[in-house]
Amino acid sequence: MKKYLILFTVAVMMAACGGASKVAKEARKTFDGDWTLTSITYPNNPGEFNVTLFNEASASCFENSTWDFVSNNNRGTYTVSGIGCDGDTNYFIWSIDEENTPAGVYDFLLKPTNDNYKSTTGNQGFRLNLKSLTDTNMVWEQTVSLDGSPFTIRMNFSK
Repeated sequence: MKKYLILFTVAVMMAACGGASKVAKEARKTFDGDWTLTSITYPNNPGEFNVTLFNEASASCFENSTWDFVSNNNRGTYTVSGIGCDGDTNYFIWSIDEENTPAGVYDFLLKPTNDNYKSTTGNQGFRLNLKSLTDTNMVWEQTVSLDGSPFTIRMNFSK
């Protein structure tokens, strides 16, 4: 009887662990492909703001930028556009933090790299909240501090 109880407990634990991985795996598949960052907004914060994203460029350079996500190796590229923007291709490694996936809340991790996918930031990156993800739309949010108060940056993508 004790043997069956242990087997049952192990089976339940494996099933519970498998659920999070399946959810994250499906999200990774949905990420795969080309996306356009269509707009950047600041919910609950009216006005104009001078925001630099990913320590790279102004938010205006990121609007209409093109992003390519490769799900089988979690690598990708993006190219910023706009007047006064460099237009260079930037490389990154990305992942979905599986810790929060059973609740349907994802943390999305993005680490800038060089073209050989080696870290350019001393293995530091950016943690964003993946607010929504469908086959054609994706929304990221990053909360930072502005004058000691939370300030949310929302990035809206389309495929």
